[in-house]
Amino acid sequence: MEPGSYYHIFNRGNNRENIFRETENYRFFLQRYKKYLTAYVNTYAYCLMSNHFHFLDRVHDDPRLAQITSGKLTPLEKAFRDFFISYAKSFNKRYGRTGSLFQYKFKRKPADDLAYRMRLVVYIHGNPIRAGLCARFEDWPYSSYRAILSDKETAVQRDAVLQWFGGREDFIAFHEEYKDWRP
Repeated sequence: MEPGSYYHIFNRGNNRENIFRETENYRFFLQRYKKYLTAYVNTYAYCLMSNHFHFLDRVHDDPRLAQITSGKLTPLEKAFRDFFISYAKSFNKRYGRTGSLFQYKFKRKPADDLAYRMRLVVYIHGNPIRAGLCARFEDWPYSSYRAILSDKETAVQRDAVLQWFGGREDFIAFHEEYKDWRP
């Protein structure tokens, strides 16, 4: 992952197993994410589903993040590894399970093109609608959609996202127009 670049980051549970079983799991996952990754990435959108997750992140503009320093890992790769291990260990302990929680290696796709990024934000927020879990974007409590539209403090890069779309009303309209789009 290159400094200054945007990425769609996603993964799912091993064997498509749930990685979130209750509300506390979603909250704890985001706490771990913040602890391990905010020093390395800015987050523009996210959605947590019962057996997978999506983030749209931009790697900070620090060339040291891409330099191999710890064996074969860059500081950014180590931060992601530590994040996943931390969550998996806690999850395993809580539910009396052992073994891998996530599929091997999370996926990341470049998202530097603005038009693609905008559709990707809608795709990420639309996951629960396409899965039949809710009817409207604002109904899913585990995505960044409501945080982007609210005035409450958030770690999501709200102002930048709204600027991409040309403002709050266009953000909402774009979501309605592209809710069935898939990358």
